Amino acid sequence: MLKKLFISGCLLFLVNSYAQRERVENLPSFDKPFLHYGFYLGLNTNGFKVAYRPNTINANVEVVSDVGFNVGLIGDMRLHNNVNLRFEPGLISNTKTLRFTHVADQNRATREVGNTYLHLPFILKISTNRMNNIRPYVLGGVSFDYNFSSNERNQDDNFSGQFRQNASNFMYEIGIGMDFYLQYFKFSPSIRGIFAISNEIKYDNRSPSEWTDPIAFLGTRGIFLHLSFE
Repeated sequence: MLKKLFISGCLLFLVNSYAQRERVENLPSFDKPFLHYGFYLGLNTNGFKVAYRPNTINANVEVVSDVGFNVGLIGDMRLHNNVNLRFEPGLISNTKTLRFTHVADQNRATREVGNTYLHLPFILKISTNRMNNIRPYVLGGVSFDYNFSSNERNQDDNFSGQFRQNASNFMYEIGIGMDFYLQYFKFSPSIRGIFAISNEIKYDNRSPSEWTDPIAFLGTRGIFLHLSFE
């Protein structure tokens, strides 16, 4: 769904841009300042990548993800005519349902995980030369993410109904997008993938644990539809 929205948006603005080809170029000096600012909003669908410990028999965690939202600010520093360093602090919110199908008691085998992250990414944006009122780009970067909903300090284990994660995590993201220079501002839709570097699972205090013992790694991965306004 996010891919379809992104493609539809790009096509709409491409048609608008080409319709204005004979007109004066919009915002001709927009990219010249060393610093500029903006904001973004968008949608995301985040799940978990789950890796299991060796010799774990029949362990399986099914992840069902709902569509969430992301919103934040943009600080952009021009390093070169085609290279920008961006700081994009914001919030990411989404909900996932985990089904531990290997847990014997199916009444306690499902956990709903609502996450709200403080997302602090540094992004390197590499753009082509401007073509009239459009400019394609690729981007990549790393981020520190703080999970306000981690339950890290909660003393209850998954056995008691609490799913716990580490609050502090590191992630990386990559993506592609397009700048559209409109009459009064620049609109930049992009589609991005985000991937956890650190292990987000908080292991249970009691052992053996049906929930956490079989898991070697659990980390966020997802797709963002990212709409920037600068």
